[in-house]
Amino acid sequence: MKQVLGLFDFKQPINYRTEVLSGLTVALALVPEAVAFALIAGLDPLVGLYAACVMGFVTSLLGGRPGMISGATGAIAVVIAPLAKDHGVEFVYAAILLAGALQLAAGLLRLGKFIRLVPHPVIFGFVNGLAIIIFTSQLDQFKDSSGNWMQGSSLYIFVALVLLAMLVIWGLPKITRQIPASLTSILLVFGLVAAFGLDTRTVGDLASIKGSFPPFHLPKITWSLQTLNIIFPYAAVVAAVGLIESLLTLNIIDEITGTRGKSNKEAAAQGLANMLSGIFSGMGGCAMIGQSLINISNGARARLSGLIASIMLLIFVMYGASVIEKVPMAALTGLMIMVAVGTFEWASLKTFRRMPKSDIFVMVLVTVVTAILHNLALAVLAGVIISALVFAWDNATRIRARKHMDQNGVKYYALYGPLFFGSVAAFQEKFDIEGDPQEVVIDFAESRIVDMSAIDALNKITKRYADADKRVRLKHLSEDCRKLLTNASAIIDVNVMEDPSYKVVTDKL
Repeated sequence: MKQVLGLFDFKQPINYRTEVLSGLTVALALVPEAVAFALIAGLDPLVGLYAACVMGFVTSLLGGRPGMISGATGAIAVVIAPLAKDHGVEFVYAAILLAGALQLAAGLLRLGKFIRLVPHPVIFGFVNGLAIIIFTSQLDQFKDSSGNWMQGSSLYIFVALVLLAMLVIWGLPKITRQIPASLTSILLVFGLVAAFGLDTRTVGDLASIKGSFPPFHLPKITWSLQTLNIIFPYAAVVAAVGLIESLLTLNIIDEITGTRGKSNKEAAAQGLANMLSGIFSGMGGCAMIGQSLINISNGARARLSGLIASIMLLIFVMYGASVIEKVPMAALTGLMIMVAVGTFEWASLKTFRRMPKSDIFVMVLVTVVTAILHNLALAVLAGVIISALVFAWDNATRIRARKHMDQNGVKYYALYGPLFFGSVAAFQEKFDIEGDPQEVVIDFAESRIVDMSAIDALNKITKRYADADKRVRLKHLSEDCRKLLTNASAIIDVNVMEDPSYKVVTDKL
């Protein structure tokens, strides 16, 4: 038996020791992140911790990318913060429940494949922006409880411990990979603080993490059209941001591991996870690139590490809060700074003199929007739109027409390049209606009719020749082009030559 319910591939080699230790490391790193994101959203810290437990468990069990970690994230926290402030936590639960349903529908409708349309410069910008966010978010740890920068001995101790954690994470893999460097750094810093009684910030200084099993809780709101008008805009943005961040993270992990995840399966799992988070007192979330990279860099490749992380996090909340609250923030800060360093695509800096200026512009724009506005959906959408416009412009200027006369006095225009809304103006300029003979053939062997603008352009050029008492015919149309013209036959008048079936290879997503 190779699989059970299509979830577990028993042929996949699993290093149980690596998976368990990596899961424990991720669980420790999840605690301050989940607490911080809940506070950003204006919610109780346990709401963030419950979301991390539920999201992590469900997506690790059912998701399309083994080894990827999901939980409460800053992107989701920023979106729901106004809703929590204006309407309260019950509306947040309802919005997360609805967002999950939208994501589940996207997965079932197989819309996850459209993440392939995101250009590489956008992915570079997305990753670099997230790296900057991860790094800058750690700067708050260098402030005291009053929000002022640390000074004196407290600053020196904190910086020394952070640097020690970073040094261990950087250097230990060069010596041995038998134990995760991340976990070793946390335990070493924890041990030094306990042994020497060093006065430094701990997890407990953020907030108490003591709680119970995530309580089942249906949103206490009146379901009505008015309520839907309030929560739907937030739910739609949460669903979009969550899917974009999750599927881009999936692509990044794919590149690192040299394997391929299943985007539609991941989208459905994210949706189910958010729905369960909404009814188990969680704030919802999506894939976390920082924790995912911690997991992957530790060598974890299977679902077990994510399951261990979520289970251990729940154990921390229910039984181990008193111990986890004593973990020094310096250890976790050093870990996250190293994650930021590892996340940043340093190779992208080498592309500035080698890649097209439009690609460089898109990469920088997505990085800046992501880092400054923390709006991942807007950053990626802007990058995709600009890339699409650049692509359309490039193709609009590339349409060409080779001209020749045959022995019968028929003039041929052999087109190459796509005929679409961006290229119709250049297309119409190719023809010499007054100087052409009585019969003209437009050859589409190296061209395609793409959209309604192209159909309209053909209709207009045919009419212009007809007004000059000349005839124009179309030749070598591919099957899909013929279908477009047939469907539009009621509103256009073009002559298609009967020639052998001519097929053009098309890419289907």
